Formats: sequence, C-alpha cells, structure tokens
Amino acid sequence: MQNRIDQTFERLRAQRQSGFIAYIGAGDPNLAATESLALALEKAGVDILELGVPFSDPVADGVVNQLAAQRGLASGTTLHGVLDCVARIRKQSQLPIVLYTYMNPVYRFGFKEFLAEAETAGVDGVLLLDLPPDEDYGEFDVQSNVRRIRLIAPTTPPERVAELARRAEGFIYYVSREGVTGEQTTVADTLAAGVASIRAVTGLPVAVGFGISNPEQAREVAQKADAVVVGSAIVRRIAEYGCEPDLAQRVADFVRPLAAATKTR
Repeated sequence: MQNRIDQTFERLRAQRQSGFIAYIGAGDPNLAATESLALALEKAGVDILELGVPFSDPVADGVVNQLAAQRGLASGTTLHGVLDCVARIRKQSQLPIVLYTYMNPVYRFGFKEFLAEAETAGVDGVLLLDLPPDEDYGEFDVQSNVRRIRLIAPTTPPERVAELARRAEGFIYYVSREGVTGEQTTVADTLAAGVASIRAVTGLPVAVGFGISNPEQAREVAQKADAVVVGSAIVRRIAEYGCEPDLAQRVADFVRPLAAATKTR
C-alpha cells in the first residue's frame, strides 16, 4: 500500500505547490479535541499533520510546546491513547499523520510493537527526535510502511547530512535555525543554502520548520522548500482557546491563511 505522505508530495509536485504541515500536541487539551482539531485543520488546507506525543522532557521544544506536552500528560494522554486517536481520525480522514516523539515512550512500548500498531492505526510517519541514526540499527531497523522522518540542522556537517538523508524516508525535516521550537520574527538567512545542501544528496522532499509563524514567512519559505512546518504559533492558539467550545474552528481560522500562503508563488 502506498504511503499517504508519498502520495501527498506526488500530488503537490504535480501541482507545482509546496505543502503545509501543522504541528499540534496530542491530548492538548484532550484527545477528543485533538480529533476535532485534526479534521478542522484538514479542511483549513493542511496537507500533513504532525502529532506530538506528550513527554516529560521534550528537550527539542521551546516553552510553548513544552507546556502543550504538560497539558497532554495532565489530560492522561499516553502513546496507546494517541494511536487510538489516530484510528478514530482514520474513520473520517485520509490526512497523512506523522508522530513527533521522543524515544522513551517508544522504547517502553516496544519498538517493533509500536511500528506495527502505528501502521494498523493509520500513522504514516514517525519522527524520533532523540534517536541518533548511529543507534538506529538491529532491533530498531524494522521494515514498515511507516516512514522514518529525519531531522537535519544548519550545524549538521556535510558528511552527516548525506548519512541522514540516506537513512530518511518520506521527507527530510530541516530545522531552519539553531535552538528549540518557537516563533521567530524573521526567516533564517541561511535557509536557501541549507535546503540546497540537502537536495544535493537526496531526492526526498525537504520540509522546513522551527520559527515560522505568519503567512508572510510561510510564503517566503515555500519558495525554497517542498513544505512548510508551523507548530508553536498554532499550539499557542490551542493554549489560548483550549476551554472554548469553538476551539477547532478558531484554530482552523488561524491556520487557513498560513496554508494558503504556501500555495502562492
């Protein structure tokens, strides 16, 4: 069966468009809201959804996403619960879903068991933030239709870029700046060179994230990348409107112009 991530990038390439990837914390404020948000975001123009699995020590995340993880844990969200949520979303949507997670929850779950259950639930990709490719062998080297997304940073040496790209599936997630997740006022001036260095060693799509927060930035990044990732700016709205009955609609209204900006050249 063809993977939904692959199908999405094939469609975008045929339409000469860049994709829009939205990140939200699973279980923030609860899993029922996550399901509603996923469906609303698809209607708002999101091409791929990243679900952050709540974790107690999210070292790659800034304060906005750290607080989302705390709220997810407080709502009782577990990795099993996230997979159940994905299965419920799949009854109504074929939106590609990537799990953004740290290694501990997966290791505790059991890596082979996780990939099997994730594929059954309808997960299309997984981004393991703190599993170096050097350690990704043996019991972790499992054949699956779940794509293994890899992170590459501006500080990644050229030989390491080639190694990460070789081991990547689905798309490359390029971290546009040093540091953790969080909204920024400008796009990094090294972006074009960073994307070009990745494209020199792989034909996989390159998605750019970390810091993008408004339509102008999304449009600028979309000129250089195959997809734009926005997380903290969306998560901040979820924190602001989490108790409102129209949470999903409010967040979708914020995301719609961001997604539309990636489709204009």
